[in-house]
Amino acid sequence: MNLPGQIAMCAALIAGSVAPAVAAEPDTRCYELRVYYAAEGKLDALNARFRDHTCKLFEKHGLLNLGYWTPIENPDRKLYYVISAPSREARDASFKAFGEDPVWKEAAAASEKNGKLVDKIESTFLKVTDYSPTIEAKIGDEPRVFELRTYTTTDGNLDRLNARFRDHTLKLFEKHGMTNMAYWTLDEGQSDADKTLVYLLSHASAKARDKSFDAFRQDPDWIAAKSASESAAGGSLTTPDGVKSVMMVPTDYSQSR
Repeated sequence: MNLPGQIAMCAALIAGSVAPAVAAEPDTRCYELRVYYAAEGKLDALNARFRDHTCKLFEKHGLLNLGYWTPIENPDRKLYYVISAPSREARDASFKAFGEDPVWKEAAAASEKNGKLVDKIESTFLKVTDYSPTIEAKIGDEPRVFELRTYTTTDGNLDRLNARFRDHTLKLFEKHGMTNMAYWTLDEGQSDADKTLVYLLSHASAKARDKSFDAFRQDPDWIAAKSASESAAGGSLTTPDGVKSVMMVPTDYSQSR
């Protein structure tokens, strides 16, 4: 090959190796984590109402279903789910329209003819972190379990915790077989919004989850990252009881399972 050809080939290789990746648009949607406590003996009926009516009506009124799960250990008969809307205002408008929909009113009345299905509802509004993977509903090739984790930081350390996840933890989770699904902080105006991180992982099984976390905790890169972050903060980034985990299985109608 002549010199001009060699130069052209080298230029092409260099250009290909350093071509910048196109930055993804930031996810500015409003996400909502909702937890329903079913009345005694009513969890199956509550799931049936979501399966047969509620999910479709949410979509009809502009609310996207991300997934529905129940805890593996579930003495309180909980149902967890995550939905999203373009904004908090859009979410409120969608819920208003949903609540006024005649189809919903009919379904709710029919399902509760022998008593209410829900004792209590908890709602948390979430916003996506800048390091979260793209959040999407997905059905895996194999059955899997999900883990919802909530961290409460010590005062002033949410940014440090986010930096540790951004720079180290996500890559190490993936290295040890865990799948990062979504990372959120709380929307402004809610209790502990300045000190809470919520995220969702998936695992091949509960046993695989335990094996992955054992390997992660022993990884020298994790030990170094944890030590450096805590040295800079002058102590732990989370409160003594500040890490909560809920192991969950998807419902048969979940959009993520």
